Amino acid sequence: MERRVAREFRHKVELLIANEAEKDYLYDVLRMYHQSMDLPVLVGDLKLVINEPSRLPLFDSIRPLIPLKHQVEYDLLTPKRSRKLKEVRLDRTHPDGLGLSVRGGLEFGCGLFISQIMKDGQAESVGLQIGDEIVRINGYSISSCIHEEIISLIKTKKIVSLKVRHVGMIPVKSSTEDLLKWQFVDQFMSESGDKKSSVAGLASIGGKEIKEKKVFLSLVGTTGMGISISSGPRQKPGIYISNVKPGSLSAEVGLKMGDQIVEVNGVDFTNLDHQEAVRVLKSSRSLTITVLTGAGRELFMTDEERLAVEARRELDRQELMHQKRVALETNKIVKEQQEKERLRKMEISQKTAEEEDRYRKEMEKIEAEESKQHRAWEEDWAPRDSPKPPRAGSPGPPASPSPPPPKTRSSDTDEEEEEGFRKYEEGFDPYSMFTPEQVAERDIRLLRIKKDGQLDVAVEGGVESPLGKLVVSAVYDGGAADKHGGIAIGDEVMAVNGKILTDVTLTEGQNSLERAWKSGGDWIDLVIAVSPPKDYEDEVTFF
Repeated sequence: MERRVAREFRHKVELLIANEAEKDYLYDVLRMYHQSMDLPVLVGDLKLVINEPSRLPLFDSIRPLIPLKHQVEYDLLTPKRSRKLKEVRLDRTHPDGLGLSVRGGLEFGCGLFISQIMKDGQAESVGLQIGDEIVRINGYSISSCIHEEIISLIKTKKIVSLKVRHVGMIPVKSSTEDLLKWQFVDQFMSESGDKKSSVAGLASIGGKEIKEKKVFLSLVGTTGMGISISSGPRQKPGIYISNVKPGSLSAEVGLKMGDQIVEVNGVDFTNLDHQEAVRVLKSSRSLTITVLTGAGRELFMTDEERLAVEARRELDRQELMHQKRVALETNKIVKEQQEKERLRKMEISQKTAEEEDRYRKEMEKIEAEESKQHRAWEEDWAPRDSPKPPRAGSPGPPASPSPPPPKTRSSDTDEEEEEGFRKYEEGFDPYSMFTPEQVAERDIRLLRIKKDGQLDVAVEGGVESPLGKLVVSAVYDGGAADKHGGIAIGDEVMAVNGKILTDVTLTEGQNSLERAWKSGGDWIDLVIAVSPPKDYEDEVTFF
């Protein structure tokens, strides 16, 4: 099983990551994690490599390689690309505008992403987030639209209907010559930025300006345009100028290798194939050409430029390793502080236990002394009936029975067992299975229930319900749970036999309980969060 998971993970890495340095770094950080078992450092290191939307599936592939006790926290720390589309409506005539900024478009080789959200604006009120990808606008797919076309489409309607999916990453400016850089939303939001509502494209990608330029060519009396064109790869479609002949008419008007041809004589070139593009360019002796300068420059690099890119990638790898070393040093300091805090809490707990034990012994001593004094008082001062003179021939008066010894007070533990039932396993540490946010000062208990008949517990809720958790809705008389006595209506079921149930649906939770009950052994271990003492039905809200 483990070999199959590792093999699938390596296959996905080979499929999604082409850079060998990044592959090596990814394997290195996983090995270092299995030595240190420090999950936050691992996730931070992974984000240095899983740095674009196409690589997000790697987070799911890495999850089976994480120990079970860390998987819940891993899910909270890693971004999840939503598969569901959400539709919202915005009023374009609103005084504050739409309340968002967007980046991207076909000319940048990516979709359209929300890069800024205006506080208390329209976009925030309907639930849009930074890192949402806009898939449709007013019912039209925008996958093949450049940025300006998308802006024009937004301006066509008073009510703008958007269909979005959450990705959690946005395209950003880069100081290198790479075509596009991506950044996680949590990192981006920590930076300062303009909070005004606006709509703008990527003004700069890869450290160079990309501008739209329109030129006019009259080929009358010339031998030709003097350019060669090529189709872009699948990840960067379009028609690009692959060569410009020195001294030609195209060179004179400023066309250069790597320019993307967007339009010729009103014909859109963004989705045109190579053969049709050649036909359009040869169809007229007067051409009005619109290009994006340098949009495909990296597609036509020389050998020297490729060597420079490889050298730069090696520098990037060294920078990644440096960041890793810094993270490890920081983590070491944090661990030392956590260990000091743990020892301090342990010392306080030990002193508390010693104080409680001393108090218990003092109380037992006081109670014994009080009992002794009470018996002495009764012997000295208790009223006695005066004996009557015996009749002739009658036996003497019967000896009076000694008074029963006074009852001593029960210990605190006995009173607690009489007043309330607490049948749960002592010494259970909820932090070994759950995150601090999930524990949140709640009373979490481990119950060991003997398999006797049926469990007879009904649950409801689940992660997709309004409750957001799996809770006990009924405990039936005579069942194993009722005999055990440690479960009540409203308690949250968090785990069974080591399986975490905090993020499962109702069906998955019911199946897990049934499998645990039917599995081998005479007991099942059930982890619950005790419900506060109030009416359970008050917690349910129906929509």
